[in-house]
Amino acid sequence: MSPQGYTEDHLVEQPAIQLFGELGWKTALALDEVLRSDPHPGPLPKGEGVCLGRETKSEVVLLSRLRAALGRLNPKLPAEAIESAIDELARDRSAMSLAAANREVWELLRDGVKVSVPDRERGGQKTERVRVGDWENPLNNDFLLVSQMTITGDLYTCRPDLIGFVNGLPFIVIELKKPGVPAKQAFDENLTSYKHLHNGIPALFWYNAFMIASNGTESRVGSLTADWERFTEWKRIAREDEPRRVSLEVMLRGLCEPARLLDFVENFTLFSEHKSGLVKAIAQNHQYLGVNNAIHATLAARAAGDGRGGVFWQTQGSGKSFAMVFFCQKILRKVPGNWTFVIVTDRVELDEQIAKTFAACGAVTDAKTCHAQSGAELRELLAGNNRYVFTLIHKFQPEKPRAGTPSPHPSPTGRGSESEVSMPVLCDRHDVIVLTDEAHRTQYDTLALNMRSALPNALFLAFTGTPLIAGEERTREVFGDYVSIYDFQQSVEDGATVPLFYENRTPELHLDNPNLNDDIYNLIEEADLSEEGEKKLERELGRQYHLITRDDRLETIAKDLVQHFLGRGFQGKAMVVSIDKPTAYRMYEKVQKYWKADRERVEKELRWLRSSDEQYEELTDRLNMLKTTDMAVVVSPGQNEVEQMKKWGIDVVPHRKRMNVEQLDEKFKDPADPLRLVFLCAMWLTGFDAPSCSTVYLDKPMRNHTLMQTIARANRVYPGKQSGLIVDYANVFASLEKALAIYGKGRGGETPVRDKKELAEQLRQAVKDATAFCRKHGVNLAKIEETPTANFARVGAIKDAANLLVLPRKRCGGIFSVKRD
Repeated sequence: MSPQGYTEDHLVEQPAIQLFGELGWKTALALDEVLRSDPHPGPLPKGEGVCLGRETKSEVVLLSRLRAALGRLNPKLPAEAIESAIDELARDRSAMSLAAANREVWELLRDGVKVSVPDRERGGQKTERVRVGDWENPLNNDFLLVSQMTITGDLYTCRPDLIGFVNGLPFIVIELKKPGVPAKQAFDENLTSYKHLHNGIPALFWYNAFMIASNGTESRVGSLTADWERFTEWKRIAREDEPRRVSLEVMLRGLCEPARLLDFVENFTLFSEHKSGLVKAIAQNHQYLGVNNAIHATLAARAAGDGRGGVFWQTQGSGKSFAMVFFCQKILRKVPGNWTFVIVTDRVELDEQIAKTFAACGAVTDAKTCHAQSGAELRELLAGNNRYVFTLIHKFQPEKPRAGTPSPHPSPTGRGSESEVSMPVLCDRHDVIVLTDEAHRTQYDTLALNMRSALPNALFLAFTGTPLIAGEERTREVFGDYVSIYDFQQSVEDGATVPLFYENRTPELHLDNPNLNDDIYNLIEEADLSEEGEKKLERELGRQYHLITRDDRLETIAKDLVQHFLGRGFQGKAMVVSIDKPTAYRMYEKVQKYWKADRERVEKELRWLRSSDEQYEELTDRLNMLKTTDMAVVVSPGQNEVEQMKKWGIDVVPHRKRMNVEQLDEKFKDPADPLRLVFLCAMWLTGFDAPSCSTVYLDKPMRNHTLMQTIARANRVYPGKQSGLIVDYANVFASLEKALAIYGKGRGGETPVRDKKELAEQLRQAVKDATAFCRKHGVNLAKIEETPTANFARVGAIKDAANLLVLPRKRCGGIFSVKRD
């Protein structure tokens, strides 16, 4: 058995190169590269290495291949136009940030390079675009995979394992490790270094589409701005119903086959402006497959004269907003037409969040100018040449009732008298696509039909984070059947979201699982809408409402919440969800009281401790959290809010001023901002993405999709965050089980939310197994813990235990020899 057969080269790199060849790529080994300019680079006579057309090892663009490709793609343009385009593509961008340089090149790749050429018909000069790639005919491009190519940077030399060149431009960088070595090492030790401004070769990444890190069995792909947590697996090649397979083969076939690669680069790449800087976002596997399915179904519906584009179900936190942008971006580029996209939601905060996403990605320059605030404004925007229109479903209201019927009072829920009046046509164009978010909600029933009447020739596509259930047949009438399914469990398995754990707290305060009917649940869900709604909630819920909001109950919860929040492992941000606005304000006041008391207690204890005491560091960290943590209430305003809150002894003015003046949403989303705890009742529970939020404290009866959307606030991926936690004070466990049975279980029946007790039991069992293993090999852990630390006695005991556990002769059968001191 030759050890050479177990190297990274033999096990991973050579099979990868072979697969690229099968996919239609030319391949070249550059270990013995010959540096010289050559109009037709390629293999040299045997033994003379390979010529890539580079004159120096600092070049990252294969200029001769680029020149040949541009000449072939632009046969009618003069040679000087080709040279101008090459100069623009290959120019120095070191003064720009890496992301900005990459965005500039990506735009040149997609749209072509503007050059000035002689106008032989009219005289003077005219502007033409030099095509850099043939997006419609992939095989008309030049695909070359180079292994072990040496590149010299300003200070250091790098040699990536594999670089994929398309038309002479380095689209793909792949770093490999042998099986058994974590793929993360390829990211930490190699890819991160290659991107470094001084330590690497940043020019290589001006042209980069994506990077891959793999050890053959574990493979991840990510953009140049992504940290390791944002590098994702590629599990399926062509269909959503394929078995999940994580391997380098699946990733290369799914991403690097020429047609898929060009589709991915052209249509599934976004650059998003954020407070922290420019971020490059590339589609995840489920977004790529789902959006392509949705486009196929939408075009099929258009050809059939049926406006039902389908239902796009991808679970909360898996990137639905980006999927919407990808969908629109590809339709605009690939399908002829003067398209207008109408993005419809049912909550103001969700509407604003989606509009911000489109604006951050550059799809719209100013989201405010394309917001329809009324039915009349919606008609005006649709009549104009607007690419995007954002609106609420409630704007699809009849302007006038039928003759003889009273004018209806607008209902934000979509129920009531709207069905008794006719909806006028707002736009009869055939090139309008309506994208609705969370379209299955009950309030969409009548209003969705109004929307269909208002836009009779439009195409309708529903985006939802939860599936359709019995009683929502009208959604299918408007939108059709599923075009993409990516459920809660799949998302967790794929790492698109983190798993959630459930914890039941203070059982003596739990409600006895009241049998709330649909009307009561609807009241609770809508309590944030108006003062009248809150009064009706209190009146209809009666005794149960007073039990939930009883002062001693809230006191106990607040005291428990403070201890729980400060005692968590991962100290992420948290949301406290109360039944209504008054209770949210009251919970804030009570938590503040116990927060202050705990701070005083810790300060007092620290005064009696020395820095060498075991508890000192722990208490110091706790005090720092107590001193620096900011809290805020975030609820919608009410007309008589000041007087209403006075009844509860609450001065609402400072809270409302803060909500109006400060950008609390941005502060909570910013991991570095001290705003770590927010008190809510309805706002931010849908369409709000704060990845560092790890805990949701639930003290509000909830059910179905509303409950699923709320707990999903804690399932976003964030560095260091292994899971999210749902802390239940309202006894929603029965509702959660029902909701998970409907919305959350994967195809295999697994539930993605697990009781924290199971995790604790697994930990206890792991400790028990480890203790038994150690005892079997002569190590008594309890005795080590009892050994005093004086004179390094415990250190010696630990060393002796290690010597007994690390490959002793009696366990390795003499195959290995352990050298002992």
